[in-house]
Amino acid sequence: MPIIAVINRKGGSGKSTLSTHLAAWLARQGLAVMLGDVDRQQSTRVWLKRRTDSLPTIVPWAIDQKNVLKVPTGVTHVVLDTPGGIHGFELARVIMSADAVVMPLCNSLFDRDSAAQCLEELKSLPRISSGRCKLAIVGMRIDARTRAALALAEWSQEHSVPFLGSLRETQLYVRSLENGHTVFDLAEKLAATDLQQWAPILEWLRPIAKLPPVQPMSMAQTDPPVAIAVPNLAPPRQDSQPASRPPSLRPAQEPLIAGGRLGSTGANRMDQLFEVMPAQHSVGILERPSIPGFLLRH
Repeated sequence: MPIIAVINRKGGSGKSTLSTHLAAWLARQGLAVMLGDVDRQQSTRVWLKRRTDSLPTIVPWAIDQKNVLKVPTGVTHVVLDTPGGIHGFELARVIMSADAVVMPLCNSLFDRDSAAQCLEELKSLPRISSGRCKLAIVGMRIDARTRAALALAEWSQEHSVPFLGSLRETQLYVRSLENGHTVFDLAEKLAATDLQQWAPILEWLRPIAKLPPVQPMSMAQTDPPVAIAVPNLAPPRQDSQPASRPPSLRPAQEPLIAGGRLGSTGANRMDQLFEVMPAQHSVGILERPSIPGFLLRH
């Protein structure tokens, strides 16, 4: 059973926002999800009470000293919201059962310093040092007009921890959480920008949650090509003439005899053609042709 723990020692780093959204995303995959609240403030339980029955179900679970990590029957996936200042035996106990740790991180000197100390302790735990429990960082409340996301990506690289992406600072998160929602519960048009930011985070979590990767859209799934009507450029048919070729081409089929149209007026027709053609339209190979002598004989 996959267990995802959201951990950061510093308060106000966005742990509850990240936890509730991960739980809502898993629930929308048709999974039986439990949102465990290790945090003494019980922030996620307050959010769950505001969540309506019309939304995918998320099972609440307040963890205490007696039933730590004893998952209720029927639950297949767990998201744990942990308290600020978690360390020592309490931190090790969470990691013992976790399959992944996602650390939300804001871009400030104090947040980065606190996160560095937490990462040092996390990396010393056997499940993380051996790779059995994955570890990654997500930027929180990032202003796209600044280089904060790039700074966090560079900081994560220095500490050898994957940086999954960043979530912007927007009132959309505040308003949705107040109603028991997440951006995954909103209309796609309304949350398009935020869903795009979540894409690399969820892609990293899919194998941990034992979900198949998102399949690229195949040709069979795309809309069929639209037929484009091509206008009929052929001249209208004449009742007295065959429709196999335009009438303007038929004089060439007449006998080349004296008195014929090509014999008597062919030279004049060619003169008129090249007199009305503008000189600038010439491409260097279109020149006035010479008329064979046998055509000019009478």
